Amino acid sequence: MSVRLSQIVGAWLVLACTFAQAFAQSDTYPDKPIRIITHSAAGGAPDVMLRIVGDRLGALLGQQIVVLNQPGAGGAVAARAAASAAPDGYTLYMPAASAFVTLAGLQPNLPLEVPRDFIPIGFIGEQPMFLTVTPEIGVSSLQEFIALAKKQPGKLSYAATGRGTMTHLTGELLKSRAGIDVLAVPYTGGAPQALNDALGGRLSMVIEGLSALSGAIQGGSMKAIAVGSPERLPDFSNLPAAAEVLSGFNARGGAALVAPVGTPDAIVNKVSAVLGKVVGETEVQKKLAATGSYVRPMSPGEVMAFIQADQQMWKPILERIAANP
Repeated sequence: MSVRLSQIVGAWLVLACTFAQAFAQSDTYPDKPIRIITHSAAGGAPDVMLRIVGDRLGALLGQQIVVLNQPGAGGAVAARAAASAAPDGYTLYMPAASAFVTLAGLQPNLPLEVPRDFIPIGFIGEQPMFLTVTPEIGVSSLQEFIALAKKQPGKLSYAATGRGTMTHLTGELLKSRAGIDVLAVPYTGGAPQALNDALGGRLSMVIEGLSALSGAIQGGSMKAIAVGSPERLPDFSNLPAAAEVLSGFNARGGAALVAPVGTPDAIVNKVSAVLGKVVGETEVQKKLAATGSYVRPMSPGEVMAFIQADQQMWKPILERIAANP
């Protein structure tokens, strides 16, 4: 056998072994707990969404799902950890969909790009942002908040749970569309820390998903004045959409599930199929809806298209944030 032929045969044998190993992995996968990294602090809206879905995902896969909360640096801490994880299917990543928009623009040296660094598995759902204010500022609607902000430029403030996060994007979108000057106050501790400061009179507004705000709203310490979805939500029909006041306003968080690049296709496809079953369950949908989250099943290819559309939608606001570090 010639040297060249030996090399070709050797290459084919390596390739065949690689495929065989991948299929063997998918047959036995998972055989130990799966970790899912999130940028969200414990108790934040994305964290709540992940735990609801993760419980069922683990049940159907036959292994425990371990949630790893790694907040900080606008999602950069979680991104670095996820990108450096072994591509074996045992460490997955649930970033906010906005992370693929904002981190790449505000922190270009981070390892966060699809499909270069991550493989889409599927989409979990959307979380419209709720705009809430402290009763002490004396407003009961978005129109009144805007009017007050115009009378007191630079005096009101809102919580941004990380630079470039959806709360930050939403606040800057509000400022841009309404033509108001409101101070963004950064919080790495997530909604719980921001709510504590709001209760202490140090903040005027907290923007978050409903799950992080429901207790404060029900208890009367925060008042919801608008939701960031294009239309009113079926479960909250009495709460106006911000778009009723500011045409075209659309602010919603979204949660995708991705794996480090190099994760075998067979494993990605297996998790994707099970995730689709989970978000299709009526009970899961009810639990998510109760927290202001709504499932939106997507294939890996559809996740890519969604991210690209988000990048274009938020580009003007992202440029505004980058110009004012």
